[in-house]
Amino acid sequence: MPKIKTNNIELYYEIHGAGQPLVLISGLGYPLWQWHKMVPLLAEHFQVITFDNRGVGQSDKPAGAYTAQMLAADTAGLLDALGIEKAIIAGHSMGGFIAQAMALDFPQKVAKLILCSTNFGGPHHVPVTAEAMKVLTDVTSDALTRFKNGLSVSTAPDWSEKNPEMVDEWVKWRVANPIEPAPYQSQLAIGFGLMPEAASFENKLERLNVPTLILFGAHDKVVPPENASLLAEKISGSKVVILPNAGHFFPIEVAEAASRTITDFAA
Repeated sequence: MPKIKTNNIELYYEIHGAGQPLVLISGLGYPLWQWHKMVPLLAEHFQVITFDNRGVGQSDKPAGAYTAQMLAADTAGLLDALGIEKAIIAGHSMGGFIAQAMALDFPQKVAKLILCSTNFGGPHHVPVTAEAMKVLTDVTSDALTRFKNGLSVSTAPDWSEKNPEMVDEWVKWRVANPIEPAPYQSQLAIGFGLMPEAASFENKLERLNVPTLILFGAHDKVVPPENASLLAEKISGSKVVILPNAGHFFPIEVAEAASRTITDFAA
């Protein structure tokens, strides 16, 4: 199982395919499994690099609050260790925070930027919907019910009902890979740390000079797609694509459409 020492921790990583390097950064509480539907499709065109962020999966889980800048440094160190000078950087949700920090702190390493289902933090982004917040913060039902309800509100309407086999696969995976509370809280601190306006990326993104794709699901209730236009206003020349029939977890819901969009953008 390949691991690399970077930024004083060990990161577990995988590489698939050949060609231009494409780094996929996962969201809150998810290891590289989050991209498993897209990796085979993208590996036909790219050298796809996925890894477990600190705090999840097979990577180290040091104590303490994490920051987007800290995990961006982890990612940059991974590229250095692999001998990769520059890559396309894609981040989903919390991974989008890391990708923004990567583009700001290590611009020389970012060939193109892909921001998926994310926002710039601070007080001016469009927050999680009340419907999603109610479901995701529920502590009254049993763990399995909470997880299934979370999947339902985080995906497109009726997606769970139309894809019971994928839901079962998702549930089995999560049961076999439960969230560890302490490192989950450490990752959660990344978003909280970006809440003050001064700490957010909102007024820093204008410094970026890199081709940027902003990719959202049309039915995202966790990070509403209205955030796409807010990001686009800050990043000169960026391109927005809204995927129909998809919610927050479009890398699993519509893996083929998302992979085609990324491939077209990279070309």
